[in-house]
Amino acid sequence: MQISIVIPLLNEQESIPELYRWITSVMKTNQYSYEVIFIDDGSSDSSWQEIQNIVAKDEHIKAIQFLKNYGKSQALHAGFEMVQGEVIITMDADLQDNPEEIPELFELIKNENFDIISGWKKKRYDDVLTKNIPSKLFNAAARKVSGVKLHDFNCGLKAYKKEVVKNIDVYGEMHRYIPLLAKNAGFSKIDEKVVKHQARKYGSTKFGAERFVHGFLDLISIWFLSKFGKRPMHLFGAWGVIMFAIGFITAIWVGASKLYKLWHHIPDILVTQNPWFYIALTVMVLGTLLFIAGFLGELILRTQKNPQRYKISKILK
Repeated sequence: MQISIVIPLLNEQESIPELYRWITSVMKTNQYSYEVIFIDDGSSDSSWQEIQNIVAKDEHIKAIQFLKNYGKSQALHAGFEMVQGEVIITMDADLQDNPEEIPELFELIKNENFDIISGWKKKRYDDVLTKNIPSKLFNAAARKVSGVKLHDFNCGLKAYKKEVVKNIDVYGEMHRYIPLLAKNAGFSKIDEKVVKHQARKYGSTKFGAERFVHGFLDLISIWFLSKFGKRPMHLFGAWGVIMFAIGFITAIWVGASKLYKLWHHIPDILVTQNPWFYIALTVMVLGTLLFIAGFLGELILRTQKNPQRYKISKILK
């Protein structure tokens, strides 16, 4: 099989039939061997009924239904588990991603040997104040922190080698940072392509302004995990030892100063009245706690089992 198209969705009943016809037209025109996997992330409208109708008449279409809304990252993870194609295309179901881009994305992965091609919606039809400007600021920060030089991390239209999606774990809200997850996993051939962006035709967006706040927090998390996720003792243990050493040296200095003054009969305050005594004690305690945090992190890392992050109601193949 050449292409697998993964489409996570939430309450997109009006868009699904039109998107299906559009994708089918592109696939048949280019004579691709393909599958389309819809992941219904707990829709409360008739999205699942629309998908069932399509699956019943087209063997190329598969579908997964979640018991409730778990988020886009979990939907992509479930889709990636099912895919069989050599090249994986992800796109949103709201008709803002153009299926006509698929052939060129496929060629870039298949023939140019890229690991990931990320879509770049250079010309957008979203609200400038609530989406365009915050998106530009978010993407600038993501490029700076991650080192992945993409202009549009949030674009849902991306293409991957099969090996990429089978070797990364998309969890939490990390769907924005799949290129960074792939980079950390050893896939370095990442590039972008300018893609067409359509204004939303039906319904309303499922993402509010809070997605940018969550995005920045997720960026910090993934940066930290990429550096210290496998060896938390390298961060917490190192800082714990340094702080304990500083506190211990300070305590020795306080004690030595007290003994010197006693030896030379110099009047002095009690040790417990010396603020440096409490500073040294506090720093030593903090250092010990950091060291313990690193040690516990190492224990958790070695004993953890990946929990099931979502529950599937139905699978249609």
